[in-house]
Amino acid sequence: MNTGFAGAKDGFMLFAYLTAAIVLLVGYLLGCFNGSVMVSHFVIKDDVRSHGSGNAGLTNFYRTYGAKYALGVIALDMGKTVVACLIGGFLMDLIAGDWTLGLLLAGVGCELGHMFPAFYGFKGGKGILCGGTLAWLLGWKVGLVAWGLFAALWLLSKYVSLGSVAAGISLTVSVFLFYGHNWLYTALAFVISALVIWCHRENISRLVKGQERKFQWHSGPPKE
Repeated sequence: MNTGFAGAKDGFMLFAYLTAAIVLLVGYLLGCFNGSVMVSHFVIKDDVRSHGSGNAGLTNFYRTYGAKYALGVIALDMGKTVVACLIGGFLMDLIAGDWTLGLLLAGVGCELGHMFPAFYGFKGGKGILCGGTLAWLLGWKVGLVAWGLFAALWLLSKYVSLGSVAAGISLTVSVFLFYGHNWLYTALAFVISALVIWCHRENISRLVKGQERKFQWHSGPPKE
């Protein structure tokens, strides 16, 4: 028995698991920089979570403040996801030769940070921009399915939540189909899909009851 080889292999696996944990942590910390909260606090001098649905996501931000600062929210939330996933992809590719695993691990961490930010009392958004950015990073097919479903259902029904939930679910299906039925990738994608559905559970209930609020275009805060 080559105990030296076995020991080296065990050491490498431990290092790989440690790297995966670091990727998750880095993704979570970057995810905590919630665009809606930051823009409303530092630019508008307000807290988006004190208005509307109380959610720190783009939809509630837009309904509260209009389009003027929405691009800042989009840039922050998509940008942090790109940075987190690139770091995750690089580290896991370096250690385990698996760029995609790094993207998904960082994506899970970023979603958790965005939804439950330690910096802001664990009260964040619903993760659609983060998940949508991850979808494009995973490949144009994954991104096209997710964003195509979102856009089609949103524009046809005027329900942002319906498009968001469908896009979230599509991530698991797309990863399973386009990544050779890789069960580890699919499981991580499923975690993200499940988080999106969980954060939209109240929206889903209102959709079923016909009480969900439809999207309306406007350029500024709604008049009292």
